[in-house]
Amino acid sequence: MQGKIIIFSAPSGAGKTTIVKHLLQVNPKLSFSISACTRDKRGRTEENGKDYYFITPEDFKEKIENDEFVEWEEVYEGAFYGTLKSEIQRIWDSGKHVILDVDVKGGLSIKHFYKERALAVFVKPPSVDELAKRLTARNTDSSSSISSRVFKAKFELSFEDQFDKVIVNDNLQEAFAKAEQLVNEFISKETATV
Repeated sequence: MQGKIIIFSAPSGAGKTTIVKHLLQVNPKLSFSISACTRDKRGRTEENGKDYYFITPEDFKEKIENDEFVEWEEVYEGAFYGTLKSEIQRIWDSGKHVILDVDVKGGLSIKHFYKERALAVFVKPPSVDELAKRLTARNTDSSSSISSRVFKAKFELSFEDQFDKVIVNDNLQEAFAKAEQLVNEFISKETATV
């Protein structure tokens, strides 16, 4: 079996993480790709190698120099996040397909790198107003944080046409069904060997 990659990208609050968690529950052929980051663990609940690979900024920069990332980003000064090529290979070696929950820029970078072996899915809210309502309902962000997320979402929505498929998440059960269908079709399709 040749491993494949399924990428889910979306503006914050569109539902990509919920859809990815659902797919992992219903499809045993999928395995979640763990990102690397330079931030500290949050509380006692996060574990290295489970939630993230927690590495120092120096190690992260060395891995960038050694071309060990398929995509990476400095989210703000000194805070790096990325997807290691070795993580993708680890999952393929286990006989599974990779599923990722990444931002829009990262998703497009991964699609560009893996080409036909990757399916890039863009999850979008029914409207920007609905997105703002969802972010507010989460009750986890300040109003200024919500405002900046909505502003960023408007920008991210402009990249929708660069993805292979789009799911409008206006009904979660329908979004689950559509995601399952897209993933199953992509996994079963033969891919040309690169």
